[in-house]
Amino acid sequence: MKWLSVLPQQCIVLMTCLLMALEAVPIDIDKTKVKGEGHVEGEKVENPDTGLYYDEYLRQVIDVLETDKHFREKLQTADIEEIKSGKLSRELDLVSHHVRTRLDELKRQEVARLRMLIKAKMDSVQDTGIDHQALLKQFEHLNHQNPDTFEPKDLDMLIKAATSDLENYDKTRHEEFKKYEMMKEHERREYLKTLDEEKRQREESKFEEMKKKHGDHPKVHHPGSKDQLKEVWEEADGLDPNEFDPKTFFKLHDVNNDGFLDEQELEALFTKELEKVYDPKNEEDDMVEMEEERLRMREHVMNEVDINKDRLVTLEEFLRATEKKEFLEPDSWETLDQQQLFTEDELKEFESHISQQADEMRKKAEDLQKQKEELQRQHDQLQAQKQELQQVVKQMEQKKLQQGNPPAGPAGELKFQPPGEHKVGDAPKHPAGGDQPLPPGHVQEPAARTDQVHP
Repeated sequence: MKWLSVLPQQCIVLMTCLLMALEAVPIDIDKTKVKGEGHVEGEKVENPDTGLYYDEYLRQVIDVLETDKHFREKLQTADIEEIKSGKLSRELDLVSHHVRTRLDELKRQEVARLRMLIKAKMDSVQDTGIDHQALLKQFEHLNHQNPDTFEPKDLDMLIKAATSDLENYDKTRHEEFKKYEMMKEHERREYLKTLDEEKRQREESKFEEMKKKHGDHPKVHHPGSKDQLKEVWEEADGLDPNEFDPKTFFKLHDVNNDGFLDEQELEALFTKELEKVYDPKNEEDDMVEMEEERLRMREHVMNEVDINKDRLVTLEEFLRATEKKEFLEPDSWETLDQQQLFTEDELKEFESHISQQADEMRKKAEDLQKQKEELQRQHDQLQAQKQELQQVVKQMEQKKLQQGNPPAGPAGELKFQPPGEHKVGDAPKHPAGGDQPLPPGHVQEPAARTDQVHP
């Protein structure tokens, strides 16, 4: 899909539109001569993660837009500048109601996801009174002012955000790799400080030996040169190097048959070169460095071959690159072990930064410990007060028993009646000589006098 050709690794190129728009060069290939299993026509190719925090939302929007015939037709004539400028986004008004309804639903789900992330972040710092609407402004891939419906502005913002973020993606990766290398060196030096002189010398010798062993590898061909591609042709594809043909090579390595070599497909071409330098079984070989080397190779080829800077290599661009002098007589390629990745001043600045971070974390840990101790002190104090109150109540009840007063219940009533004692008004009302209460409606007669004379 053209409007997403700006994405690195081309995780979301829409194959059907591109194949309809691009007239592929017919090339006959004897597949029986090619090693391994090739891409099966019609088989869905799983695209890699873009690394964006809204990657899933981006993919889902693309999948829905692909289902609209009108939008696909507009894509066939749209160029990269029209897409970036937002002209294509206005076509969203003409897509079917079903597509718009589905896009509305996707946007509401994404807004809900972002709000949940904001809440989780705020809860972690014990913040209250969250203004979700204000915080949503930091996410530039959707229109936060309208959280319920997907409008042309949303598509425009999504395209521009993805374009901008992914254009800076490689730069961010380089910066992270540099920090990784400086951290490795920092930790190595800190470890050496803990050793005595004899052990420190042994470690230094081992370090230099591993560096030398890592640097002792076969020659690495210049990425994108004829020698490098012929090596892939022979060793990976299993074809005769004397029959190397650029058109056939392009067709073979256009894995998803979309008429382009995207960044992922280009990076796959450098595997043989990288295997000369890096082996996961070797202690001296760092696989993080291997991926950085792969990234540098891909960037170099893109800079040399990708004429219109759309992060895709067309067959025309590829063939034009094979006509250059650099393709036949390239300069030597310097691997990472042959370069200075950072200066001593940069390392000192980095160490100062992490030292400052460590101090801040230590201070936070001390503050948390103080808070914990204060809470424990308050808890102990409350427990002591509770025990003291319980003891006072117990003593008061014992004192009442000693004075002949029974302990009182919660409402002040006596818990039991001493023998022979009754509350006022509680005397039993039984008939004389009887021990049962009078039946209802019976009037008690006066008891007969003992001194009355009977006839």
